[in-house]
Amino acid sequence: QVTLVESGGGVVQTGGSQRLSCAASGGTSASYTMAWFRQAPGKEREFVAGLNWVNGRTSYGDSLEGRFTISRANAKNTVYLHMSSLKSEDTAVYYCAARYSPAVITTPSEYTYWGQGTQVTVSS
Repeated sequence: QVTLVESGGGVVQTGGSQRLSCAASGGTSASYTMAWFRQAPGKEREFVAGLNWVNGRTSYGDSLEGRFTISRANAKNTVYLHMSSLKSEDTAVYYCAARYSPAVITTPSEYTYWGQGTQVTVSS
């Protein structure tokens, strides 16, 4: 059983930056993938970024690479999402997710473990 706890959400101005954290506990990091998804009101959950814990390869949702960066701190079993040049359309609840497989999949239903979510609101 893996427990994921997100932190770092809040209100940020348009064009600003924010860093989200996701701390994993209760499982092994040996062969899993961690990812960030987001869900805005009235929209489906959307893949933001993923990281293969074994080889460090990353993957990003459409048009997000360059503004968003996923990274990790192995010793802390923590994955981060660095967001910059934020826009109003980035406003959403951001979720951390994990699956026991090295493949970074963009489909939410393929992930077994989820955090509680953290709200990010981009205001002008």
